[in-house]
Amino acid sequence: MSETEPNWEWYRSFLQVLETGSLSAAGRALGLTQPTVGRHIESLEAALGLKLFTRSFDGFSPTDAANELRPYAVGLAATTAALRRVASGHGTGVRGTVRVTASEVIGVEVLPPILAALRNEQPELSIELVLSNKVEDLLLREADIAVRMFRPVQEALVAQRVGAIEVGLHAHERYLAQQGVPKSMSELSRHTIIGFDKETAFIRSVQGKVKDFSRSRFAFRADSDLAQLGAIRAGFGVGACQAPLAAKDPRLVRILASEFSFTMDTWVAMHEDLRGSARCAVTFAALASGLKAYIEGGVSQETES
Repeated sequence: MSETEPNWEWYRSFLQVLETGSLSAAGRALGLTQPTVGRHIESLEAALGLKLFTRSFDGFSPTDAANELRPYAVGLAATTAALRRVASGHGTGVRGTVRVTASEVIGVEVLPPILAALRNEQPELSIELVLSNKVEDLLLREADIAVRMFRPVQEALVAQRVGAIEVGLHAHERYLAQQGVPKSMSELSRHTIIGFDKETAFIRSVQGKVKDFSRSRFAFRADSDLAQLGAIRAGFGVGACQAPLAAKDPRLVRILASEFSFTMDTWVAMHEDLRGSARCAVTFAALASGLKAYIEGGVSQETES
């Protein structure tokens, strides 16, 4: 191993080659030339005394050493990005960048008007929104604030419960006019059902509460909640949808409310070290208030049977 301390730029190039599988693609992503990325990789290998990639017929393949280093390089990237966000917030007033993570549906359908109102009040504030159903690690500063559908358990987090979002079965009025309204869960067998593709721990927990809602019965399967919502709106069939969201569209009709209903606890969380950050405190409060208003905004009307 060389005595030379690896440069952060070398790790950036390393991560991009891991992600893209080639020097040229990594260079395009970073705005660097292919030879420059190649030199970064060579320098990092020399500094660490490790072989990080082998050239294959379809690009660069990571070695076992590279795969072991990946999480540490990712941590460096997250820390560097967090450092820049913290630096952006220094100065008078509320300013800088806040990185927020939320699920697809919450991020696309619910947060934009909340964040737009926040921006109007705080014009020097910038938002980075990560749409992901994965659990972003706030302790590693991959995000500043997270909207989560479960109670955060880490002690180093500041968390506020904003309510429980009810989920029910919905269909477009056009579909129900054509196919009729199911009067019981058993009648769903003759209807087109929209649902998930891959089973997760959360889905298994929901299935324990709601009977007769299994993958084998779905005519439309997608792991993207947005794709399922799009199919419901298009009149494809019957699917699960957040009740407050469906209530905003009078064409979406709730069915079998007494037989199919579950709630998702909703929390806003951030690292306790950010409590004194004006940019994060203001954003945290706006998200908590806006999500509470969304949850309490109403329940979609159930069709008469």
